[in-house]
Amino acid sequence: MKKLALVFLLLSGCIIIHAQEKPLPAFIRDSLNSYITQGMHNWGIPGLSIAIVKDGKVVFIKGYGTTKLESEQPVNEQTLFMIGSNTKAFTATALSILQASGAVSLNDKVQKWMPGFRLRDTLATNEINIVDLLSHRLGFASYQGDFTYWSSNLTRQQVIQKMSLIEPAYSFRSGYGYCNAAYVTAGELIPAITGKNWEQTVRESILTPLKMDRTLMLAREFKNAENAASPHTIVDYKLAAIPVINIDNLAPAGSMSSSAEDMAKWLLAQLANGEIDGKQIIPDEALQATRNASSIVFTDTRDNQETHFYLYGLGLFISDRNGKIVYSHLGGIDGFLSTVMFAPEDKLGIVVLTNTDQNKFSQNLAKEIVNSFFGLPYRGYSNKSLTQFKKGTILSKSTIDSLRKVVSLNYSPDLPLEAFTGVYVNEVYGKIEIRLENRKLCIHFSNHPDLTAHLEHIKSNNFLCTYSNPIMGIVQIPFVVGQAEVKKMSLKVSDFIEDTPYEFVKQQ
Repeated sequence: MKKLALVFLLLSGCIIIHAQEKPLPAFIRDSLNSYITQGMHNWGIPGLSIAIVKDGKVVFIKGYGTTKLESEQPVNEQTLFMIGSNTKAFTATALSILQASGAVSLNDKVQKWMPGFRLRDTLATNEINIVDLLSHRLGFASYQGDFTYWSSNLTRQQVIQKMSLIEPAYSFRSGYGYCNAAYVTAGELIPAITGKNWEQTVRESILTPLKMDRTLMLAREFKNAENAASPHTIVDYKLAAIPVINIDNLAPAGSMSSSAEDMAKWLLAQLANGEIDGKQIIPDEALQATRNASSIVFTDTRDNQETHFYLYGLGLFISDRNGKIVYSHLGGIDGFLSTVMFAPEDKLGIVVLTNTDQNKFSQNLAKEIVNSFFGLPYRGYSNKSLTQFKKGTILSKSTIDSLRKVVSLNYSPDLPLEAFTGVYVNEVYGKIEIRLENRKLCIHFSNHPDLTAHLEHIKSNNFLCTYSNPIMGIVQIPFVVGQAEVKKMSLKVSDFIEDTPYEFVKQQ
C-alpha cells in the first residue's frame, strides 16, 4: 500500500487540501510564499496571481498584492489579468479543433479561405498555409509592423491588408520572426471556415466546455469587468497605472484576459490530453497538433545552457529541461506580463499573471517551480534578472539624461523649425503630420489619433522624441535635410513594440 502525504496549504485565506502520492517539493512547501512576496517587492509588482497543477489537481493557487497601486482591493485566484500572447495558444487550438473535425486542414493555403490575402512576396502569397501563420515563418523580422497596428484605429482587415506592404527581412520560411498580424489573419480565417467569428468559436469550443467562466475574449470586455487588475508600467522611472490598451484589432494575437483559476483549468486540460472528468473536451489530436515543432527559434544564449533547443509549435514555445519537454509562452501587453509553462511528462503546469509589464519575475518564478519539481537546484533567476534589469534602467536613464543635457544647450537645426512641419508618408504606416505648437514640434499619427510625440532638438538635425504613451518610449529621431528643405525622417518606437525603424518621406 502506498504511503500518502497529506498536503495542507494555508495561505492568506486560501486553503488547498490535496492527497498527494508524493509531497510537494521543499521549495513549494517551505519557500514559495516568501519567494513571491520578496520578488514582488524587489520588482515593484502591485499584484500577482499564480496556479500550479500537478497530476490532475490544483496543488497551489493564490493571489498576492493588490489590483492597483495604492488600492486596497486584493488580488485573488479569480482576479482577471490580460494574458497578451498567451491568447495565441487558444487561437491555434481552436483551428486545430476545426482540423480534427474535418472542417479544415492546417496545411490548407491561406488563399483557399481568404482569396484576397496578399504578401509582398508572390511566392509567399501563393504558398503560405495556416501552419505558416501560426508558427511565425512568413519571413518577417520579429514584431515587424507592430507599431502600425499596436493600439491603433485599424480594423483587423486593415491589419491584414497592411501585411502586403511590408518588405520581409528574409525569404519565406527561411527563418523565425514573431508576427502578431499573422495570428490576426489566422483568427480571421475562422469565419470563412465556420461562419462564426473568432471570439464565438474560441468561447464555444474551449472556454465554455472547460468552464472557464471568468475568461474574456476582448479588451473592451476587460475594461468593464469586476475584480480586474489594472495595468502598470514605468513612467519617468516610477511605476504608474496606465489605461487598458485597445488591442481588439489584434485580438487573436493577444486580447484575452483570464484568472489563475481559469488558466488552471486550461492547464489541466492540456495535461490530460483534453480530457476532463472522463469526458473528451478537446480532441487529443488537436492539442498534439499545436505541439508539433514548426519553426526553429534562434537564440544566442541558449537559455544559459539550460536547454538544448528552442522551437515554436503553434502558439507554444518548445524547449527541454533536464531531459524533458517543456511547452511555454509569455504574454506581454501594455501593463501586464503572463507566463504559462507545462510539462506533460510530469503532468505539471504553472501560470503566473502580473499587472506590470516591467518585470521578468513571472518567468523566473515559473522556471524555479519547474526546476523544483524536476529535482533541479534553486538557480536564483530573479536576482540575476533584477541585476540586469537595473543595469539596463541605469544605462537607459543615463542615455536619456545625456541627450536632455544636449537639448538644454539650445543648438539650432540646419533649418528653422517651421521647415520640419508638414505631412510625412511611410508606405506601411501611412501618414503622420508634424505641427509647430507653442514653438515646439509635435507629431500627430493618422493610425493613432490619441497619440502624440513631442520633438526636442538635440544637435545637427536629430531630435529627442517623447511619446505621450510611455509604452512607445523616448527615442532619438534623425531627419535628412537638403539645402533648403527637409527630405525625410526615421521614426522609431521602443523595442517593446517594434525595433524596426520607419522611414517617412516629407510631402512637399
